[in-house]
Parts: sequence; C-alpha cells; structure tokens
Amino acid sequence: MAGSAAKKINPPQEQDHQPGRETEMHPKPDYMPKFQGNGRLAGKVAIITGGDSGIGRACAVLFAREGAEVALVYLEETEDAKITAAAVKAEGKQALLLRGDVGDKTFCDNVVGKTIEECGKLDVLVNNAAEQHPQDDITDISPEQLQKTFQTNLFGYFYLTQAAMPHLKSGASIVNTTSVTAYRGSPQLLDYSSTKGAIVAFTRSLAGSLAEKGIRVNAVAPGPIWTPLIPATFPADKVAEFGSTQPMKRAGQPNEVATCHLFLACEESSYLSGQVLHPNGGEIVGG
Repeated sequence: MAGSAAKKINPPQEQDHQPGRETEMHPKPDYMPKFQGNGRLAGKVAIITGGDSGIGRACAVLFAREGAEVALVYLEETEDAKITAAAVKAEGKQALLLRGDVGDKTFCDNVVGKTIEECGKLDVLVNNAAEQHPQDDITDISPEQLQKTFQTNLFGYFYLTQAAMPHLKSGASIVNTTSVTAYRGSPQLLDYSSTKGAIVAFTRSLAGSLAEKGIRVNAVAPGPIWTPLIPATFPADKVAEFGSTQPMKRAGQPNEVATCHLFLACEESSYLSGQVLHPNGGEIVGG
C-alpha cells in the first residue's frame, strides 16, 4: 500500500463482504484474453477455484479459448459466476458451476466427483480461491479469523488436490495461486501472507512428490491485481491508489495473470515443476 503521495489510479470504492463481487467494481477488471487461441488445452478438463471473478474468471475464459472444458468453483457470488459461465460458453466450451466452500473437505470431494461425472476426466487443477482480512496488530487476529483464512487459502488446496489425485494421469498439471506477499511479507496481512508462503512450500513439496507420476505442480505469485478482493479488503482511499507504487505504477489486470496459469497448465511448460511465476508489475522478489 502507498502513502499520501501515491497516485490515485482507481475511483475510491469498497465492499463490505468477502471475497467481493466483480459486478460492483468500477472500472470492471479486464478478464478477456488478448489473443486468439491455439488449442493449448484442446480436449482437457480443468477445475478452477475462485472461478467466478478476478484471476479465476480470466483463467476460465482463457482456458476455454484454448480448448478446455471448465468447472467453476465459487463461494456465493452467483451473479458473477453466471457471467463467467456465459463467457466460457461463448468460447464454445462447457462451464460447470459448483457453489460451496473449498474449506469443506466434503464439498471438495463433491467438486471432483461432479466434474468427473459431467466431463469424464480431469487434467488441470487450478487452486486459486482465497480470502484476506487486514489487521494492524497480530493480537487483533482472532482465532476464528486465523482458522478461516487457513481453511480457505491452504486447507482447500490440500482437500481439492487429495480429491483430484485418483483422477490425474501422467501429463496432468496443478497450478496454485500464491502471492507476492509470500516473498516480501505484508504487515497488515499476517495470516494471509503466511498461507501464501505455505502455498509456495506446498507447491515445491508436491512437485517433488508427483514428478515420477508425470504430474507437474507449479504456482503463480501475483502482485497487486485489480480483482474484487481489493475493494472487499481495503478502505476506499487505499483502493484508489492500489498498485501505484509498483515499478509499472499501476495494478495488473486479471488477464495479465491468467496467461501465467495457462503456460504452467499446458505442455509449453513441460520441463517446469516446482516453480513460481511472478506477474507483479516489475517488483523483484527473491526465491
């Protein structure tokens, strides 16, 4: 977040619910793919969590343009999810809408079961759903907040991956969404940053575990991206300057991140596993 000298690049706005609704944002995030498809995911089936909006929506539409059928997992933002499903169908592909909480293991088992039932197989899993709740001091983080943040951001990744494993064959891909905060931290997002650091370790460990099975596991660590999570997290004045302190002096758009997920999901990255891509507007981070 920037100080008082930061440039205002978005209209001030905020939302009072997590993880936020894209229908209430202005301007709307740019999620449509920039280029024609080339069949990179032709014949594939993908599950995308947090698929209703933001990075998840951009991934869903891009994957569909590249030939994949898509199962869209979302918490409660039905209007956003329907818009995403319509965009997927406009690309000529199936969109399966699955509403529920990824922090619930039974729901995650059902997500995979319904995807197999409707689509017949599973080739790509994109673990992307997340929530964040800023607090000024670690003592302000309640046990309930800590549990919920880890339940959504980390446990959900484990649950869905566990459910998917019996169906993933050699050549399958798992792509996890972590964050720049895993590398540089975030003083007001202690629990969120901790989950994102854990996702990096999860990605690297799982990649080693699954290498001999021919299943690749990688991650994407976005910087400040214009998604519903931003007005649902920060006060209006902070939203107005969101992204302005990056080297590129702006927030990124979801369609500038989804291309990273696509690359890691498809065979163009066939010699990459356990790696993290960093679409963050030019910020240099270690690791």
